[in-house]
Amino acid sequence: MAEHPAYPVGLRLAGRRVVVLGGGQVAQRRLPALIAAGADIHLVSPQATPSVEAMADAGEIAWTRRPYEDGDLADAWYALIATSDQGANTAASAEAERHRVWCVRSDDADAATAWTPATGHSEGVTVAVLTTDARGRDPRHTAAIRDAVVEGLRDGTLVAPHHRTRTPGVALVGGGPGDPDLITVRGRRLLAEADVVIADRLGPRDLLAELPPHVEVIDAAKIPYGRYMAQEAINNALIEHAKQGKSVVRLKGGDPFVFGRGMEEAQALAEEGIACTVVPGISSSISVPGAAGIPVTHRGVAHEFTVVSGHVAPDDERSLVDWPSLARLTGTLVILMGVDKIGRIAETLVAHGKPADTPVALVQEGTTAAQRRVDATLATVAETVREQDVKPPAVIVVGEVVNVGVQSSPKTSE
Repeated sequence: MAEHPAYPVGLRLAGRRVVVLGGGQVAQRRLPALIAAGADIHLVSPQATPSVEAMADAGEIAWTRRPYEDGDLADAWYALIATSDQGANTAASAEAERHRVWCVRSDDADAATAWTPATGHSEGVTVAVLTTDARGRDPRHTAAIRDAVVEGLRDGTLVAPHHRTRTPGVALVGGGPGDPDLITVRGRRLLAEADVVIADRLGPRDLLAELPPHVEVIDAAKIPYGRYMAQEAINNALIEHAKQGKSVVRLKGGDPFVFGRGMEEAQALAEEGIACTVVPGISSSISVPGAAGIPVTHRGVAHEFTVVSGHVAPDDERSLVDWPSLARLTGTLVILMGVDKIGRIAETLVAHGKPADTPVALVQEGTTAAQRRVDATLATVAETVREQDVKPPAVIVVGEVVNVGVQSSPKTSE
């Protein structure tokens, strides 16, 4: 038997009895996939890891708390044998053979009737990799092949065109704070499949160079007519290309719904009856401070953080921010789009009770190669911004967590 390669097959286990012997690390790794397959899972083991026990407590599996006994595999369709008792494993394997139950053994693959492939998933596709030579199995090599295939499918470097007609529509994709590696897997896949990409200047620009030549890239930052009309023009561009039957990605910086006007675009599409998918992104409000060594919360220092827009000054009638209330909070304040207004913001916070020596950090071009951090206090931040020539985009962090970051990551401070 060892001279012949395994025959690959996909088991449909929904509603069918699966027996797992042993509640250790092997079971902890394998059970989620069996649960996702809808199997009727029966665990037999005297003990289990906390994660496996939690699955039993949640009703995802049935747990019999004892060692293996002959007859446990009766009526099973599939068995995973992973106890620390080799004698029990051998006996269970023999029972599986008698009952013709497909059986995987974690301790002795050669004695099993089935092998578990290295598997991965990418949008409706399961990739399963098995070594064909039974005498030279290399699990690490198999896993590496699996990872390469799945990663290629996810980021579009492994082209697998759809041969069925795709449903046209728009995906509002949060591209993260700027580093192309910080876009979500789903966002990167949709970007690779797009016909048209309408991109913000704050999105991960490096990813645009990876797009195939046929993809039309529209720079949203260059759409004219001012702020309001620019948004209206973006909405119209999304609608126009989607109605032409194209797959459109609106690539935005950060998250589409965190000061990204994503809901305005979703509403415009809904009014036209156009399908819209929202793909959340990593918000710069958390990721950029983190990249500069600043935690927005820290035990004993800050139990909350508040994110506000600083694109209008506190004394501007258009401002919707309750700055006096923010001045009384003891947690962290994260300000986006506030570089040119930080002087008036700092004055307002101090005027309403925030100590003038409260630490402030400005992180410019966060997560990119041009990232730099400038430190100040509320009393000095306006002058520091001028002296250091801090430019947008920059995330501003106000609070004692700034000093926590300096202590743990001294190299990030200028």
